[in-house]
Amino acid sequence: MRETKDIFLNRSLPPARMSSDETAWYLGFEPHEIPILINAGLLKPLGHPAANSTKFFSADALEALRHDEKWLSKASDAIAVFWRNKNAQKKAGLRDQPP
Repeated sequence: MRETKDIFLNRSLPPARMSSDETAWYLGFEPHEIPILINAGLLKPLGHPAANSTKFFSADALEALRHDEKWLSKASDAIAVFWRNKNAQKKAGLRDQPP
């Protein structure tokens, strides 16, 4: 996977639409963080894909986001909030169980 990522990032011209993995590499996030950004309303896939289908993203839109410091900050905060909430739910679930 690392070799594929390096090859993709070293292309002189990105494709017009990018998969979730390519989008993550291009923006500097992890592939598992892309659905978090979609659910937070910070990233919009092309078209109207079904919930369980492959998502593609516009290279032009990603280029703008890549240079938008405010958006990058919001995206990073959304990921931190997601994991904070998920970990809090896990802790709460552990406390409810009898010893």
